[in-house]
Amino acid sequence: MWTALPVLTGETVVHRPEFLRLPKSPALCPYSGLSRSKLNELILPCAANDFRPPVKSISLRKRGQAKAVRLVVYDSLMTYLRSFLTEGGTE
Repeated sequence: MWTALPVLTGETVVHRPEFLRLPKSPALCPYSGLSRSKLNELILPCAANDFRPPVKSISLRKRGQAKAVRLVVYDSLMTYLRSFLTEGGTE
């Protein structure tokens, strides 16, 4: 389940989520077009991001639960992607 905030664009209302759930492989994220592995690279500390993830995420897990649900913060992901528009598109 995700929370959506309506965004007015002209006469249509677009629902913008607050959080995104990681897509199942091999599907792509419907908002960014990124794969699950690329999103994981952006949200989890790893060598590819010098162990400092550029995109915020949260992990939901109840006490005693073996697996968690990881949610990507939509605004953080979009801010990261838009930063490439001003930097010339290189990583």
